[in-house]
Amino acid sequence: MWRKLVVALMVVPLGALLVALAVVNRKPAILILDPFGAAEARLSLEAPLFLFLLGAFALGLIIGGIATWLGQGKWRRTARAQSREARDRRHQASRLEKGLEGAQSAPQRVRLPAD
Repeated sequence: MWRKLVVALMVVPLGALLVALAVVNRKPAILILDPFGAAEARLSLEAPLFLFLLGAFALGLIIGGIATWLGQGKWRRTARAQSREARDRRHQASRLEKGLEGAQSAPQRVRLPAD
């Protein structure tokens, strides 16, 4: 419950801030993608400024998520290996238990020495 409350207290103000940002920055802006041909501006985009800001924010989230995912690859690999090892050990233990049960239920044969 506390987690939902904390998330709500963070998401609602952030949403209000993003809406206010979008309302204030509605005028079109030009994003020039060619750093050397600024006079001609062949590679340019014209859109409201808030779209560029939100796009940069989304791109940062995606790049950060990918970087985090790649950085945690070592731990995911270790977890898979340990899970595989645990599964093999459980299988071996159940096989040994079945063998032990079979050995206990089998009648014992005693060989007497022949005199």
